[in-house]
Amino acid sequence: MTGRVYLSPPDVGALEESYLVRALRSGWVAPVGPEVDAFEREVAERVGAAHAVAVSSGTAALHLALLSLGAGPGRVVVVPTLTFVATANAVVYTGAEPVFVDCEPATGNIDVNLLAELLHRLRVAGRQVAAVVPVDMFGACADYDELLPVCAAARVPVLVDAAESLGATYRGRPAGSFGRITAFSFNGNKIITTSGGGMLVSDDAGLIARSRHLATQARQPMPHYEHHDIGYNYRLSNLLAALGRAQLSRLDEMLARRRELRERYAKLFAAVPGVRLLGEGDEHGPGGDGGPVGVRIAADGAGARGANCWLTTIVVDPDRAGWRAEQLGAHLAGHDIETRPVWKPMHLQPVFDQARAVLTGAAQRLFEDGLTLPSGSALDDTQTGRIFHAIEQFLVRR
Repeated sequence: MTGRVYLSPPDVGALEESYLVRALRSGWVAPVGPEVDAFEREVAERVGAAHAVAVSSGTAALHLALLSLGAGPGRVVVVPTLTFVATANAVVYTGAEPVFVDCEPATGNIDVNLLAELLHRLRVAGRQVAAVVPVDMFGACADYDELLPVCAAARVPVLVDAAESLGATYRGRPAGSFGRITAFSFNGNKIITTSGGGMLVSDDAGLIARSRHLATQARQPMPHYEHHDIGYNYRLSNLLAALGRAQLSRLDEMLARRRELRERYAKLFAAVPGVRLLGEGDEHGPGGDGGPVGVRIAADGAGARGANCWLTTIVVDPDRAGWRAEQLGAHLAGHDIETRPVWKPMHLQPVFDQARAVLTGAAQRLFEDGLTLPSGSALDDTQTGRIFHAIEQFLVRR
């Protein structure tokens, strides 16, 4: 063994170093600068949006977007229960109330049927809904053909949490081109990284302008410091934007590597009863019975949902498989290979256990039966060989 194998380590090298050195030598080492301007423009072009603003984190992007959409005390924001806590935390930052919705068993994305019913009930109760925030789970887009009309009929704007889905597509359109505004994350474990960082993209110039204003301490354009709003120190560093530009130029090769790993996992588990890849079968996971069926997310970008394969997750039916996901996780940990359960649902988190939620149990089952496997594009052949050898060893013993 030659060190720990991580779930999704940063994929950086000589190109990133050259971009950083160039930015450093330019003298633009403080927040904002020409690299930030270029990074915003290049990300907007990549996802087909008219405007963008780069910020310090994906959480900051969500917070700014919610504020720009009018979230605040007395209002509700609808959030999937199956997500990272930042999605819900950003709602609380504004003073609004998060209301959680369960997921589709096959994909982990928000259950649009539950959403439609919830929005109707909230409207009847006279509650103002500031936004619906779908999350593109593990790099696969939500079902926007179904979701967007539901939200439009309820006159509720959509803020897409695409923290995990840069480079993914839905019916040929890139993640980031749906809803009123979209938030991306460039954290260290994402598809591309700026160490820490995020971005908002939108065709709505007003929303981006408002977010940009709030992100720069809400300073008014005057020779002295004048502030009419509470602002935030949320702008991205020029140096980190340079790193992001180098990463973005390599996005397609990094996507290809993650998709290659997804295909290897799919082949490995295809003959294992009771195991399916999240997003590539129905909730019963007929692995070993002719392959997955039901909703399909094409790893190569074809079909309705072209996943970026940010993280590959298996879902294990212990009754059929004869083992639990956590047992495989423990086995891999013994080989110094990192895995992770699926996100613990927000309604099960102690901090949100009093929040309103519309539930079917799907998210809880995915949390209990899911395991996320190493998926990073930086994983080399030696590391992937260790991963697959260890999994095969576990399956043989079982």
